[in-house]
Amino acid sequence: MTLPLATLEIAQTAARLVVEEGLDWGAAKRRALKQLGLPARTALPDNDALEVAVREYIELFCADTQPQELRALRELALVWMQRLQDFRPHLAGAVWRGTATRRSDIYIQLFCDDPKSAEIALLDNNVRFEARQVPGFKGELVDALSIHSLCQPLGETVGVHLLVHDFDDLRGALKPDAQGRSMRGDLAALRALLDRSCVERAEP
Repeated sequence: MTLPLATLEIAQTAARLVVEEGLDWGAAKRRALKQLGLPARTALPDNDALEVAVREYIELFCADTQPQELRALRELALVWMQRLQDFRPHLAGAVWRGTATRRSDIYIQLFCDDPKSAEIALLDNNVRFEARQVPGFKGELVDALSIHSLCQPLGETVGVHLLVHDFDDLRGALKPDAQGRSMRGDLAALRALLDRSCVERAEP
């Protein structure tokens, strides 16, 4: 599907903001609209179109650095998922989809029998976090526990956000999107991604 020119310009500008500044996609679209001086009613790109633009931007401007940054973030996500494996962790967002750079945060969705159990586990292990509420899968508010975690390969502190869902939400969360792609992955799926990237790097 061909996008209108203005919508395509928004997608390309938003992609730069996502990659270079780490903006979330909604904020990037709104800022792109403002930066381009387009009318408020201009059609915004959907997330699929923005993801295409992000991938194109990475290929053009970050091809030499992004694979290593993505791997470092996935390895850090693996550490936290192993620590929280009792809560059925699933990696989501750019780190799962492969569009993350050093500016990206890590989003891990937990599926708990008791929504407060993950928070209690962090407290028991003296993990400092900030708690807030964000919209869940169906618009309902869910707890988000945000941690600042050092990513040694990047030499930077990365935001790790734990989104706490009910266990009953897990089945629906595993459904693929309209293109048949998985929106999130568990520990085994993340390990498979890391193993695959090792093989690809080893190939001549």
